Amino acid sequence: MQKIGILSDTHACWDEKFAKYFSECDEIWHAGDIGSEEALANLEAIKPVRAVYGNIDGHIIRSLCPETLRFKVENVEVLLTHIGGYPGRYEPRIRPVIYASPPQLFVCGHSHILKVMYDKNLRMLCVNPGAAGKYGFHNVRTIVRLVIDGDKIRDLEVIELL
Repeated sequence: MQKIGILSDTHACWDEKFAKYFSECDEIWHAGDIGSEEALANLEAIKPVRAVYGNIDGHIIRSLCPETLRFKVENVEVLLTHIGGYPGRYEPRIRPVIYASPPQLFVCGHSHILKVMYDKNLRMLCVNPGAAGKYGFHNVRTIVRLVIDGDKIRDLEVIELL
């Protein structure tokens, strides 16, 4: 069983609440627009991090993080990217990757809009944790936690950062 913390679109913002909510996690996943090396290092000081770069990330973050990550946690295959879309509206660059071999869990950011949707056709859970940073049009900052237990994804929590 693995407890996972997920965030996106920090835009270099650091909040001590990240440490509070992710300290119990086994891993932290960042779905891009990290914004600074310091923000990434602060997360890595809490727990191991899997991260992808986003459209605002410069060459240093891009040298540290790939555009897309595909990996397995327990028996769940995960695809992590920044600009990904959602069921029925996947981003054109990622669509062929998803349709060629759908993961069980697809995580992306970019929109600053929290969305958790299940794609019935692909049998894939799609998670966008919304924006954890202070830059953007969003009014509420959010992060997500979930548990991967064997081949099950369960106990998904949305946390509002006030």
